[in-house]
Amino acid sequence: MRTLPALLPLRHAVFRSLWLANIVTALGTWMQNTGAGWLMTSLSPNALSVSLVQAATITPVLLLALPAGALADTVDRRLFMIGTQVSTMCAAVILAGLTYAGLINATGLIALTFAIGMGSAMYQPAWGATVPEVVPRQDLVQAIALNGIGFNLARALGPALGGVLVLFGGPALAFTLYSVSFLAGIGALLAWRRAPQRSTLPREHLLSAMGAGMRFVRHTPAMQAAMLRAIAFFLPSAAPWALLPLVVREQLGLGAGSFGLLLGLMGVGGVASGMLMPLLRGRADRGTTVFGSSLFSCAGMACIASSHHWAPAGLGMLLFGVGWVAAASTAQAAAQLVAPPWVRARALGIYQLSFNGALAVGSMLWGWLGTVLGLQLSMAIAAAILAVLAVAVRGYGLDQTSANPASVPAPPMPEAPAPEIASMLPRSRGRILETMRYRVAPADRDVFLEAMQHVQHARGRAGALDWRLYEDVAHPEGWLEAWTMQNWTDHLREAHRLSDSDHQMLARVSAFHDTAAPLPCRYIAVEPGIRVNNRPERNAARLATQDDSAR
Repeated sequence: MRTLPALLPLRHAVFRSLWLANIVTALGTWMQNTGAGWLMTSLSPNALSVSLVQAATITPVLLLALPAGALADTVDRRLFMIGTQVSTMCAAVILAGLTYAGLINATGLIALTFAIGMGSAMYQPAWGATVPEVVPRQDLVQAIALNGIGFNLARALGPALGGVLVLFGGPALAFTLYSVSFLAGIGALLAWRRAPQRSTLPREHLLSAMGAGMRFVRHTPAMQAAMLRAIAFFLPSAAPWALLPLVVREQLGLGAGSFGLLLGLMGVGGVASGMLMPLLRGRADRGTTVFGSSLFSCAGMACIASSHHWAPAGLGMLLFGVGWVAAASTAQAAAQLVAPPWVRARALGIYQLSFNGALAVGSMLWGWLGTVLGLQLSMAIAAAILAVLAVAVRGYGLDQTSANPASVPAPPMPEAPAPEIASMLPRSRGRILETMRYRVAPADRDVFLEAMQHVQHARGRAGALDWRLYEDVAHPEGWLEAWTMQNWTDHLREAHRLSDSDHQMLARVSAFHDTAAPLPCRYIAVEPGIRVNNRPERNAARLATQDDSAR
C-alpha cells in the first residue's frame, strides 16, 4: 500500500516513535492546562490569578530558550531530552500528589506550573534540533508539518479530554494522567540508539556557547529572514488566541461547547494544511508559501471579525488553522535548514524566542485593544495588519541556493605554533587575533569588497568576536583582514564551524591572497604585567596543533 506523501517522514522509525510520544505528551499538556485553569478558579477566583497560570506556562520559554538550546548543542542531546522529560514529570507528579491531598494553593499551583513550563522550554529546542538528525533533508519540511499536525490534534482533543477528566475525577486526575504521559517520551528516547557524537575539543562553556549562537544568528541573513517572517505572522495572528473566548461568549452569544467546536475546526484546518503541503512543494518556494498562508489566516480572521453566527466563524477558524500550520512549519523548516548541526539547537532556541515573544506581545496587545476598541474592530485591525506585514516582508527570502564555484586555490595555511608557545595555548584565556593578507588590483576593488562582505558573515558565523578589513595607506593594492576569536580552543572550533557555503565564499577570495606576503598569522593577547606558567601539560601540544589537520 502506497504511503501518503504527507506521511512519508513516518517511514523513519526513530522519528515515528518520538512523534507519537510527543503527541501523547502534548495531549497531557493540554489536559494539564485545562485542569490548572479550572483549579485556579476555585483557589483564587479572579482574572489576574487565572491569567498568571497561562503566564507561568509561557514565561519560561522566553527566559530559557537560548540557554536550553546552548545546553542541547553542548551535551549529549538524547540524555538532555531524557533529563528534561524526567524533571518535568517529577513536577507533574508533585502537582498531582498535592492536589489529591488537598494541600495545593494558588501560589503552589503557579510555582509548579512554572516548573512544568521550564521543562517544556528546555525540551523544545532540543527536539527541534533532533528532527533533522532523524529524518533526511528531503523529508524535513514535511516532518515539521507533521509536528504541526500533532500539535493541532492535541490542541483540538486535549482541552475536551481535560474537561471530561475534571468533570469526573477533578483536576488531580488530569494532572495524574499528564504525569503518566511522559513515560511515552522517556521510553521512546531510551529506545533510540543515537550514534555517539565524538569531538577531540573540550566542551563549550554555557555562556560561550550562547554567545556563539547569537553571533551565528547575527551573521546569518537567512536565519534573520525566518525570524522576521515569523514575527510578522505571529504578532497579528495572536489575536484569535487572545480574543476567541470573548468572541464566542459576547459576539456570537455561545457557550463553552461552541468554543471547543471552533478550536476543533482550527485543528481540522491545521491537519488538512499539513496533509496538503506536499502538493505545494516544487510549485511554490518557502517565501511564497508563507505569504499565501498569511493571506489564508488573514481571510480567516476577517471572517471571525464579521461573524455573528457560528457558521462563518467556524469557516474563519478553519481558514486560520490552514494558514497557521503552513506558515509556522515552513518558517521553522527554513530556520532548521540554514542552521548547521553544531549550532542548530541554540539557533532554533533564538528562533523560538522570537515567535513566542511575538505571540506573548501580540496576545497582550490584542487583549488590550479588544477592551478599548471592541472585539470586532480589534480582530479586523489584526487581519489588516497581517496582510500589510505579509506584503512588507515578502522580499525576505526563505530559500537558500548555493552554486558550486570553479576549482580555485585553497587558502594558505598559517605556520604551526612555536614549541615554547604551544604548551600554554590550550589553557590560555587570551583572545586570538588572526590575519590574512590580500593584493587587489584597482580594477578588482569592487568585486573584492563585495566578496569580503560575505567573508565577514562567514567569520562571524564561525565565532569571530570582531572582524575588520584594512587598506594599506601607502600601497592601496594591499589589504589586511583581521578577526578575533575568544580563545585558542574557539579558534580550533572555527574550522569545524565553517559550512560548505562558507568554504565556497572563502575560496572566492583565494585569488586575491598575497603570495608575496607572510603566511596568515595568529597572535595571542598577552597582559604585560602577568607571567604565564609555561609548564607543559598532557596533550597540550596535540590540542595546540589540531587546527593544521582540521583545516
